[in-house]
Formats: sequence, structure tokens, C-alpha cells
Amino acid sequence: MGIKAVVFDFGGVLIDWNPQYLYRELIPNDDERRWFLTHVCNMAWVIRQDGGQPIAEGTAQLIERFPDHEALIRAFYERWHEMVAGVLEDGVKTLDKLDAAGVPLFGLTNWSAETFPYAWDTFPVLHRFRDIVVSGRVQLAKPDPAIYREMHDRIAAHFPGIRTEELVFIDDNFANADAATALGWHGVHHTDAAQTEARLRELGLPV
Repeated sequence: MGIKAVVFDFGGVLIDWNPQYLYRELIPNDDERRWFLTHVCNMAWVIRQDGGQPIAEGTAQLIERFPDHEALIRAFYERWHEMVAGVLEDGVKTLDKLDAAGVPLFGLTNWSAETFPYAWDTFPVLHRFRDIVVSGRVQLAKPDPAIYREMHDRIAAHFPGIRTEELVFIDDNFANADAATALGWHGVHHTDAAQTEARLRELGLPV
């Protein structure tokens, strides 16, 4: 059975987002910065905002736990745009090849509903998808199986009866790609464009 649609994650695949870009400036010491991003503004905390918790609420909760780091915590979302360096050209080239071949494209991203409008306004590449599931808007986050079912339902609105084995999902986070595979999708763990395209060719896609 052939692939009928490809779903892209954004951060780490198409968009170059990394907290290091901001915190290298705010915390020059490598060990101190590593500690802060591991124990304070870590990904578990970020995922709560990506999953729908208001930024103001999440920030206040973290400041209550780490009052000595208030300024650094507030900077995370107040200067969030400084963590976004631009598009990842290799990933966009892969998208270009699929798009040129007429492969239907969708987006599934862990992203705060409050910060996603900046990305939407800044990066026109995001406008090329038929539909996008933004975790903060649906208050679900990868790798929760429910967000993949939401994406499947959105795709099925365009292609009634489409099956999970007809879908590819590309994500730079192994756990997220693996969760898609566990649900019957073809999860592709993106480490670089060459490896991703090789896997897509194995699946019969024109890249």
C-alpha cells in the first residue's frame, strides 16, 4: 500500500529552534547553562506550555520553585524569538521535493499556542501545509497517542478512509517518531536530510 500523505514536525526539521541561542548570551558558562536548561527551564517544563498551559502560569510556577533564577526564567518566553535562528534549508528542500511531486503535506508540532503566531508570520514555509495540528491549540502534545489521532482525523477530512499505514511522520525526536510507528504510521526519526530522504525513497516517495 502506497504512502498517501507526509506529516512534518517543525522544530529541528524545518525550523531551527534551540534555547542555547539565547542562553549562551545570558549564561556564558557552559556548565551553569547546562544545569539551568536541565533543571530549571527544561524540556519537561516547555512541553507543559506546548501542551496548552498558559505561559504566564507556567512561568509563575517555575519562579516559585526557583526564585533566585526569576530573570532567567522570564527571559525564556519574553525573548523566545531569539531562540529561533531561521529555517533549516535541508529540511525545506525535502519538503520542496515532495511538494513538487504533489505529495499531500501536513504539519504536527509541539508548540505553544501563544508563540506559534510568531512562527506563522515569520516563516512562509509553514503556509504550505494543508493542515497543521499545533499542540498548544489542541492541548495535547507528542508523544501522546491522542495527538496523532487528532492529526489522522484532520488528514481524513481531506482523504476519507486514509489508513495509518499510508502516513509518514518525520520528527527529530526519536520518541515522537517511535510513537507514530507504534500507532501504525511510518515514523521517521530525522537526524539529517540525507538519511530522511533515503528512508522516504524506501517508502516509495519521490525525493
